[in-house]
Amino acid sequence: MNRLGRGAAVRVFLAFALAYFVSALLRAVTATLSPVLTAEFSLHAGDLGLLAGGYFLGFAAMQLPLGHWLDRYGPRKVNTALLAAAVLGCAVFALAQGFTALMLARLLMGMGVSAGLMAPLTGYRRWFDASTQLRANAWMLMSGSLGMIASTLPVQWLEPLWGWRALFWAVAVLVLVAMAALWLIVPHWQNATKDEAACARPETAGGPKGSYSTIWRNAYFRRAAPLGLVSFGGMVAIQSLWAGPWMTRVGGSSPLQSATGLFWINVSMLATFWIWGLLMPRLAARGVTVDRLVAWGLPASFAPLVLLVVGGPAWGEASFVLLALYCVLTTPAAQVQPVVGMTFPPELAGRALSAYNLVVFVGIFLVQWGIGLAVDGLRALGLGQAAAFQGAMGVFGALSVLSYLVFVWPRSR
Repeated sequence: MNRLGRGAAVRVFLAFALAYFVSALLRAVTATLSPVLTAEFSLHAGDLGLLAGGYFLGFAAMQLPLGHWLDRYGPRKVNTALLAAAVLGCAVFALAQGFTALMLARLLMGMGVSAGLMAPLTGYRRWFDASTQLRANAWMLMSGSLGMIASTLPVQWLEPLWGWRALFWAVAVLVLVAMAALWLIVPHWQNATKDEAACARPETAGGPKGSYSTIWRNAYFRRAAPLGLVSFGGMVAIQSLWAGPWMTRVGGSSPLQSATGLFWINVSMLATFWIWGLLMPRLAARGVTVDRLVAWGLPASFAPLVLLVVGGPAWGEASFVLLALYCVLTTPAAQVQPVVGMTFPPELAGRALSAYNLVVFVGIFLVQWGIGLAVDGLRALGLGQAAAFQGAMGVFGALSVLSYLVFVWPRSR
C-alpha cells in the first residue's frame, strides 16, 4: 500500500473536504429554501419531500457503478468527472420554471456529488492506516456539517440580496473550484498489487472477483445495512430537510428562526464529528470498537425523538434543541461506515463502501419522501398539521429502534 506522508495527507484531505463541503451544502439547502420554494412553486409536503429526496435518489442510483469506477480508475478521476454533473444541476435549478425542472436538477446534483464521501474513503483505505481512517471519516463528516452550516443562516441572509437562483450559480462556481483542487492535488491511482489482492479476508471469499455478491453476502454488511438505512439515513434526512419544516409547522418558528435553529443543529454536528475524529484513534487503541459505541450510545438518541413526538407544539421555538440532540446522539451510527470498508480487502473497498452508501442514501430518500407522504396522508384523514408531523415522526422512531435491534441482536445471542 502507498501510505502518504503527513503533508501530502493533509493536502489530499483538504481537497476532498472542499468537494464534500459542496456536496453537503447542496444536500441541505432545500431545508432553508423550503418556504421560498413552497410559495413560488405551490409545493405540498409530499412535493417538498420528493424534491429534497431527488438529490438522494440520484446519489443512490450512482453508487453501484461508482464502486467499480473507484476501484478501477481511482478517486481523483471519478470524483472530478462526476462533479461536472453537479455543475449542470446547479445551472438547471437556477433556470427552473417548474417542479419538473427542479426535480431534474436535484437528480443531477445528487449524481454529480455521489463520490463526495466514497472517493476519499476509498483512497484513505489505501493511503492511511486503520486509526487514521476512522479519524479522517469523522472529519470528512465534519466538513459536511460545515457545508450544512453554510446552507442555513448564510443562505437565509443572502437569498433576499441575491435571490435563490443566483445562489445556485455561485455554488456552480464553487464546484468548479473543487474540481480543480481534486485534479491538481489528489494522487494518481494504481491498481492493487497481487500481494494486496491475496490479503482478502475469509469472510469476503466465495463470490466472483469484483462481484457485488461478495459484498452483499458478508455477515457484517447485512447486520449493518438496516442501521445505515434507517438510523444513519434517517438522521441525515431529518437534518437536511425535515428539521426545518418541523420548526416552522410544529414549533411555530419563523423562517429566520428556523434557519437559526438549523444553523445551531449543524454547528453541534460539526463539533461532534470533530470530537469523534479526536477520540476514535484513542478508543481504537484501547480496544473500544465501533460496535460497542453503537450498542451503548445509540439508544440515547431515542429519547429526544420521544420528547418531540409527545410534546409536539409545546416545545415551540426550543424544538431545535431536541432536534440537535437527536442528530448528535445518532452519530455513533455514522462511525460504522469506515468499519464496513475495513471489513474487505483494499481492492474491494470502493465497492464495499459504495454498496453501504447506497443503503444509506436509499434510506435518506425513503425517509424524506416517506415523512412527507405520511404527513399528507394523516392530514387527509383529518389530523391537524402538528399532529400529522408527530404521527409521521413516531413511525420513523419505531423503525429506528428496530434497526438498532437488528444490529445488536447477534452480539446478544
